[in-house]
Amino acid sequence: MKKISILGSTGSIGTQTLDVVRMHPEEFQVEGLSAGTNVELLIEQARAYRPRKVSVSRKEDVDHVRMHVPEGTEVYYGNEGLIEVAAGTDADTVITAVMGSVGLSSTLAAIREGKQIGLANKETLVTAGHLVTALAQEKQVQIIPVDSEHSAIFQCLNGEQLREVKQITLTASGGSFRDLTRQQLQHVTVADALKHPNWSMGSKITIDSATMVNKGLEVIEARWLFDLPYEKINVLLHPESIIHSFVEFQDTSMIAQMGNPDMRVPIQYALTYPKRLPSPASSLSLSEIGALHFREMDMERFPCLKLAYECGKIGGTATTAFNAANEVAVARFLKGDISFLKIEEIIARVLDNHQSIPSPDLEQIEQVDQQVRNIATSL
Repeated sequence: MKKISILGSTGSIGTQTLDVVRMHPEEFQVEGLSAGTNVELLIEQARAYRPRKVSVSRKEDVDHVRMHVPEGTEVYYGNEGLIEVAAGTDADTVITAVMGSVGLSSTLAAIREGKQIGLANKETLVTAGHLVTALAQEKQVQIIPVDSEHSAIFQCLNGEQLREVKQITLTASGGSFRDLTRQQLQHVTVADALKHPNWSMGSKITIDSATMVNKGLEVIEARWLFDLPYEKINVLLHPESIIHSFVEFQDTSMIAQMGNPDMRVPIQYALTYPKRLPSPASSLSLSEIGALHFREMDMERFPCLKLAYECGKIGGTATTAFNAANEVAVARFLKGDISFLKIEEIIARVLDNHQSIPSPDLEQIEQVDQQVRNIATSL
């Protein structure tokens, strides 16, 4: 049995990971689970899967959780708890599904212990891609992407030579507002933004999809996952989300990965690679779909994607600043503090005043992250 820990077990990716475990109980043993504030769901999960260790974000929740989890399950909290679940168990694979840059230190800790990473926390590579990939190479740890787009590229490159890749293309659904004009975006609400047309995701990533920040983060993540320059990473609008991404090779051949939009497929592939097992997802019927559509990405309509490319090419802490400013801006939008278009305005204003530090160490990254959050909060 493969032993796994899940960081962010009560979120969208975490619960769907446990769906996969539930379908293949003979394949997986859950060693650790971490959650934020949804302690009741964490308790249910701990009772069902009996992990050795669980963690919550708040110290005040520890006693309550400890009273209700199975005997022998240790309870931790905070960043140290995340690290304990990531690196302090016998897990072979760690699924990193926490939201935001909070996942960085625990992912690095898991890599140091030689654990394979199923990466659903794109902010880890966005904020510190050079550190994460260097450590993974040193420890001979494989990072297998869980995002549907990066999983698709990973699958398309199986058995291929990276030097023969002409370009990769990440597809984008366009999010909740893909057919609205800039003028129409001025009056959209939080409820409108959370209605994603294709995918069932958490609130933060759904907003990121609407602003196209999510695709920008994926572009930066792809640069580190596949060791490709930004000039070879494209984005194409594909409303149906059937082709999850594709690769074009030097001979103009293209290989694409297709399927219904169901995150349990890339999650399961990350858990079972290189094997493929029956999936809880439904099979794709191209005859029922009938047609697929594609449009060039409009960088003026989606300026956050343009900013992500610019930050990626600058490098250093520019991508850290981009991510931190966005996390704060999205949180403010979800609370009703700012309008939808103010998200991109805050990101742009932060970046206009940021002096990127090339090749930063972890301490510098954490300092920049906190400084940017303070600025983005005050704007």
